[in-house]
Amino acid sequence: MNNPKLKKIDAEYDKNAAKIAELQARQRELDKQRTEIKNNDILELVHEHHLDYAALSALIQKLDTSRAAVMAGETEETNHD
Repeated sequence: MNNPKLKKIDAEYDKNAAKIAELQARQRELDKQRTEIKNNDILELVHEHHLDYAALSALIQKLDTSRAAVMAGETEETNHD
């Protein structure tokens, strides 16, 4: 086809597709950086509190149990109203 309008749209489409691919790649890189920083922050907290694997695991299990108890309590209170 020799339609000039179509050629113009195709050119813009290709340009946009290239920009989108570039932005998606940058977004993936930023996501990796965010995850790395968050993980490092968590590790710093663990080290600051001198937690080993067993202590950290026990703490998380305790939090899960406490959270479940709180949620169950809230659900029961809601059902009694």
